[in-house]
Amino acid sequence: MSEINLEKLLAGDPRTVARAITRVENGTAGAAELMKQIYPHTGRAQVIGITGAPGAGKSSLVDRLAEFYKNAGEKVGIVCIDPSSPFSGGAILGDRIRMNTLGLDKNIFIRSMATRGNLGGLSRATVDAVSILDAAGFDKVIVETVGVGQDEVEIVKTADVSVVVLVPGMGDDIQAIKAGIMEIGDVFVINKADREGVIRTKKELEALLNLAHRPDMWNPPIVPTIATENKGIDELAEAIEKYVGFSSRAFSEGISERKESIARWRLLELLRERLLSDLLKSDGVKGKLDKLTAASAQKQIDPYSAVEELLRK
Repeated sequence: MSEINLEKLLAGDPRTVARAITRVENGTAGAAELMKQIYPHTGRAQVIGITGAPGAGKSSLVDRLAEFYKNAGEKVGIVCIDPSSPFSGGAILGDRIRMNTLGLDKNIFIRSMATRGNLGGLSRATVDAVSILDAAGFDKVIVETVGVGQDEVEIVKTADVSVVVLVPGMGDDIQAIKAGIMEIGDVFVINKADREGVIRTKKELEALLNLAHRPDMWNPPIVPTIATENKGIDELAEAIEKYVGFSSRAFSEGISERKESIARWRLLELLRERLLSDLLKSDGVKGKLDKLTAASAQKQIDPYSAVEELLRK
């Protein structure tokens, strides 16, 4: 496989950026070395996580927000996390089709990525893709999650600011408590605000937020939007900027803990991946795994005993 030209990557060449993301997504040779080279050039982009229930209009919101930033003269990278096909491992939604007009702009880069079986919706490769876009000079990187409920909290592991999208009349306020996203939302959006029940949803959300105690003492704003009509996007961008300004000024214990927990998660993810890879490359392990898989499928051995057998030297 040809080498990735680092200079072209740092200059934001779209082809080079796409090839670099493909390399880390597939975990091919040289991916780790590439990330080592990229790391010193990261930390400049603003990473915005967009999460929420399916059908909340996240893609439309991302589309309009990206357009807003583009019109402000900024380069925007978009990473859409799609559910994986259980057979091919590839992404099955294809947000790029829905965002085809945006994708033609030279200052906007869109990439759909598969969760690859990671229920949190953010595989390790996604975190690396965000770093690549950061190093390539994108001012804003928007990450849109698959929206699968409880595991959406994973978004905080890459985002500087987390935007939680709800809609009136779908019981999303209850779902928000279940998913534990009350604690991770820095900005809340009530999209499709032309629907009935907006005031009720806002009041319930305010009541829930009053019960949640954040260590950084930030009071998350609630922004009503109608993404399809481009309404409320300016207010959303302003709310995002306010939180980013707040978090950069406030070096409170809670915020530093958040950064440390993100760093710890990344290390543990890489460690798990490396240890598993090294184990599977060991002599005789693959054959042993195949035998134990067959035995487990036929109920001849339980999975826990099978794992113990694999780890036994």
